[in-house]
Amino acid sequence: MSTDEAAVMRRRDRLHSRDLLAALRVPEIAPKTSPFDPGYDPHTLAGHLEQSAHLMEILKISMACWIVADERSTLEKIAAAHEHDLPVVTGGGPFEVAVAQGQLELYLDLCAALGFSRIECGEGFTDLTEEPASIVRRATARGLGVQFELGKKHGGSFSRHEVDRLLAQGERWLDAGAVQLIIEARESARSVGLFGEDGAFRPDLADRFIDAFGFDRVVFEAPTKPSQFALLDHFGPMVRLCNIRLEELLRVEIYRRGLHSDAFSHENLRPPRPPAPAALRGSGRG
Repeated sequence: MSTDEAAVMRRRDRLHSRDLLAALRVPEIAPKTSPFDPGYDPHTLAGHLEQSAHLMEILKISMACWIVADERSTLEKIAAAHEHDLPVVTGGGPFEVAVAQGQLELYLDLCAALGFSRIECGEGFTDLTEEPASIVRRATARGLGVQFELGKKHGGSFSRHEVDRLLAQGERWLDAGAVQLIIEARESARSVGLFGEDGAFRPDLADRFIDAFGFDRVVFEAPTKPSQFALLDHFGPMVRLCNIRLEELLRVEIYRRGLHSDAFSHENLRPPRPPAPAALRGSGRG
């Protein structure tokens, strides 16, 4: 090995990617993204966890895929998340079906037995008759946290009147003990929730959820690149996002930190500008 190669090796031993992040003044941000598994195989999921678990707030095993998959695979996925100290939440669809079919108790028992940390509740395509407090109490008794999804899956974009209703509904669920509220956007972010027929984002309506409940308790579904960027552009790096595909998580996180070319021009996303050298700071003319 040449002298130059040895010097490179010594430098490589001392340097890490976190050193560059610090030098670029990229702030340390606690995990605020909840990606979802729509039915990946366990090995693919495990690979994403190895790469990105430190950027995840909670992992959603989504839709009802985990119920029809081989149960050993579902257990393997949950165990892989737990190895990274990452909580796991179910998608809201199977909760709604279980309630409609009169099998909520069995559903809760199964979620607890498999090792889920939290369940998602909602009225996206059904209507609940039970009080939120009753559902939260039964979930909590099994060691399960609860989050509630606001909005109908087939109800179109939110109107101001609909947002009024959802704010009242969200307050009831938080008062009952739900830990977070999820704002519906499905898989398209078009003609649903905060997004119009053309995918245009309604920041004025989104602001009302944050004003009412704060960043810690509101999570916006952002299943597409335009929806992800629109929410981050508007709210900045503190906004919580979910329904992010695992293979899109790193793109979301570089955008959140102002490292993406489209984010760098946004003052609320780009890293703080470095201070001017002392010589330049003192060179002003009197």
